[in-house]
Amino acid sequence: MDQLDALKSKYLSAVSDAADEATLEELRVTAVGKKGEISLKMRELGKMTPEERQVAGPALNALKEEINSALSAKKSALADAALDERLKTEWLDVSMAGRPRRQGTIHPISQVTEEIVAIFASLGFAVAEGPQIENDYYNFDALNIAPEHPARQEHDTFYMHRDENDDRAPNVLRTHTSPVQIRHLEKHGAPCRIICPGRVYRADYDQTHTPMFHQYEGMCIDKDISMANLKWTLEEFCRAFFQVDDIELRFRASHFPFTEPSAEVDIRCSWAGGQLKIGEGNDWMEILGSGMVHPKVLAAGGVDTDIYQGFAFGMGIDRLAMLKYGIPDLRAFFDSDLRWLRNYGFASLDAPNLHGGISR
Repeated sequence: MDQLDALKSKYLSAVSDAADEATLEELRVTAVGKKGEISLKMRELGKMTPEERQVAGPALNALKEEINSALSAKKSALADAALDERLKTEWLDVSMAGRPRRQGTIHPISQVTEEIVAIFASLGFAVAEGPQIENDYYNFDALNIAPEHPARQEHDTFYMHRDENDDRAPNVLRTHTSPVQIRHLEKHGAPCRIICPGRVYRADYDQTHTPMFHQYEGMCIDKDISMANLKWTLEEFCRAFFQVDDIELRFRASHFPFTEPSAEVDIRCSWAGGQLKIGEGNDWMEILGSGMVHPKVLAAGGVDTDIYQGFAFGMGIDRLAMLKYGIPDLRAFFDSDLRWLRNYGFASLDAPNLHGGISR
């Protein structure tokens, strides 16, 4: 027993003095490893008489357990000490003033999209979404776009690759968000009041066009809907978006396959001194296309045209951002230039709403 007391004192003292985990591991192997002192002592139990074994066995087990407990406690203490030292070197004063130039900003397209959603939500419009890869039916046929229409040619539309032996109509990158309207009508029916913001794709690229851009389209289907309702809706939107009370819109007869009658919409403005001013002056600027939804489009969506009718309109989100915030080149939206983003970006908490203000 004196030998066991000596081993206990020896290893408990060594464990207490261990300065790192490597030293602690060496002590563990020396004491309770397969060839450690305590392990060798336990192998000698087989040579003892039953009476000696009854005394030595429990004492050795108790010693081994005590050494293991001391090793475990010391290992935890060393880990805690190491963590404390690490935290001292990684200390950060969270009360220091922030550095605004290192903060991210909200992209103008995202901000304008939120502004549009906030305004139309106040007018009772919900947001509908759909896939960006569409089939030929939803992108063209259901919208009354004839097979010979120029928009269906490859110089205007991005068609997805298909095998030579595949006779199915090819999928396309949607050229507008109008397919979302058809899908919504099929699923929910009429009446409905929705806007459909999202990415669209067309084969064009210059100062005012990019192959991928953003668009929103709106649709209102109900009984006794007329062009007068369309005009009021667009005027209310323009007043809120441009934050100008004196808005004047001009409707010009046009043609779109999915509306009848169709109208281009101009807004009164002034370009005096090279600066755009909405709601004043003698100039007119085209801002969107609109009209009454064609009966064939309503029928494609499963709507009874003897009961329901409605209007639709659409405009580029990127173009709205350019007009409102004085951005001269559409291509800059997609250049990822940090200087441009810092200049035109919005604060992350600058959420648009009609009560607090649509824009900064």
